[in-house]
Amino acid sequence: MKKKENKTNVMRILDQKKIPYESHCYADTDAVSGPEVAEVLQKDPAQVFKTLVTVGHSGQHYVFVVPVCRELALKKAAAAVGEKSIEMIPAKALLPLTGYIHGGCSPVGMKKLFPTTVDSSAQALSTMMVSAGKIGYQVELRPEDLQKAVPCRFADVSE
Repeated sequence: MKKKENKTNVMRILDQKKIPYESHCYADTDAVSGPEVAEVLQKDPAQVFKTLVTVGHSGQHYVFVVPVCRELALKKAAAAVGEKSIEMIPAKALLPLTGYIHGGCSPVGMKKLFPTTVDSSAQALSTMMVSAGKIGYQVELRPEDLQKAVPCRFADVSE
C-alpha cells in the first residue's frame, strides 16, 4: 500500500484546478536557502524559484517569483508593474498578508490575489519549482500551468 502523501493547501488547489504537478519534499534535510534546496532535490538552481512579496510606492502589494540563484531587481520590478518604486515587505507582515511564513511562501493560495509577475527566465524552462506553501515542500510544474493556477505575467525582473 502506498504511503499517504502530506498534501499542502497549494497541492490541493492544483488538484482542484486539475493542474499537473510533481511534489518534492526536502523536510528531512538541513536545506534552508534556495540554492541548498535545489542541490538536495538535484535540480538546477535556475529552475527553483522563490516567491517575494513587495509593496509599491502607491501602497499596492505585488508578488514576484524569481530564480533562487538571482535577486529581485527592484527598479526592473517597479517598472514591470508601473510603480515609481517598490520595496520588500517586512518579514513580520508576510503571514498576516499572505497566510504564509517566510521560507514557505507560494504564489499559489495566498489569502488575497495580488498582481503576480514571474521572471521571464521561467519561459525557457520545461518545468519550474515553487514552494508548496510549507517549509520542506516544493511543487514542480510547467510555467504555463503556474499561469493557470495564478493569474500572472512574465517580465525580466531579476539580476
